[in-house]
Amino acid sequence: MGSRKRIRAEKTKEQKKTLYVAKLNNNPTSPRKTRYTADLIRGLDVDKALAVLQYGHREAAPKLHKLLRSAMANWQNKNEGMRMEDAHLYVKEIFVDGGVQLKRLRPAPQGRGYRIRKRSNHVTLILGSRDLSAQSEKKGAAKKSAQPANVNVESESENK
Repeated sequence: MGSRKRIRAEKTKEQKKTLYVAKLNNNPTSPRKTRYTADLIRGLDVDKALAVLQYGHREAAPKLHKLLRSAMANWQNKNEGMRMEDAHLYVKEIFVDGGVQLKRLRPAPQGRGYRIRKRSNHVTLILGSRDLSAQSEKKGAAKKSAQPANVNVESESENK
């Protein structure tokens, strides 16, 4: 293996240590139906996502609930001794890809046959952890930068 390829492989290996992934393959539901439920939880905190999936009425909700719990278990395996509440986990990415299609025939009028495609999908869920201290600093910096602009506008209107 060449040196550049080895360096690249080591980088990706280091990045995978901080990824917490769970995959669901060959889920026998159409991808479109599963995407509706996946869109509901994208970007949510883990606790809120679990609640949404627990009380969701769609067919994909229990399957995605189990997948999210699996991703949380993967996080616990990689971070033994840490509390999940301190990590501020959220659903960083979730995407649904099409899987294999089972092709069947249904009898149709006049001796014809209509093709039925029984779809399946593959779901990939990636968890991330939010750094709340960095977010609060960004919000504080945004407020500070917004305040002087407002003060200048007020002082200009008072001078006129």
